[in-house]
Amino acid sequence: MPPAAAPGTPAAFAAALRAREPLVGYWSVLDSPVSTERIARLGYDYVALDAQHGLLEYAGVLASLTAIDTKGSTAVGLVRVEANDPMPIGKALDAGAAGVIVPLVDNARDAADAVAAVRYPPLGKRSYGPMRSGLRIGPDPADAHAQTVVLAMIETAQGLANVDEICATDGLDGVYIGPSDLRIALGGATSTDPAVSDEFEAALVRVREAAAAAGIAVGIHNPDGSSAAKRLAEGFTYVTVACDLVHLEQAAGQHLSAARTSGLVR
Repeated sequence: MPPAAAPGTPAAFAAALRAREPLVGYWSVLDSPVSTERIARLGYDYVALDAQHGLLEYAGVLASLTAIDTKGSTAVGLVRVEANDPMPIGKALDAGAAGVIVPLVDNARDAADAVAAVRYPPLGKRSYGPMRSGLRIGPDPADAHAQTVVLAMIETAQGLANVDEICATDGLDGVYIGPSDLRIALGGATSTDPAVSDEFEAALVRVREAAAAAGIAVGIHNPDGSSAAKRLAEGFTYVTVACDLVHLEQAAGQHLSAARTSGLVR
């Protein structure tokens, strides 16, 4: 047997995800490679860079992926791409991402398109030009296929309705629930609307069961670590804690509140 891949490498991460081992990640929306590097050293299994709704242009994604891979990191870098399109998917992978999270996957065709954008011919249609990934993962297509994962987001009414077919897509490594969009898709007035909580929780069970039946990983976005622990206990195989911008604001607010207890400032 070949030796096990070193922890914190794309090979080890891909193997763990495909084996549906519990994994915990962090979400980053800020174009701040130095802070992203610090987060990557805390013990998370992955750091996901949000190129869809985050504040990162391509140069920021590249710099943050490089920061995640520095000495002392325990994490690999994933990218939530801006669209299910070969161009942004290929660029994220060429920059050294260990995988992509593809948004707004509504059906099996969308999932198959995402897989094809990640795999080189004859398995897919990724264009060859592994700029940084040639150093991080390796220049050979076989290495990229073995070490790079593709995750489809389930966040729409159509995606939920077609989740069984999506999960059964050949080559798909996992699905990832976007809870804000999914709650709105279920009729929520806001991304946290408690009025649809029963429908939302039932939807999570449906996605988990579909992923389990297909033998693929299932993940979910979470506002905090306690929520992430709860979802792991329910059977999710990977969970993300969000996010650097929110946590920066929360920490700054907490320190301000503490300073105001002196009674000397407003």
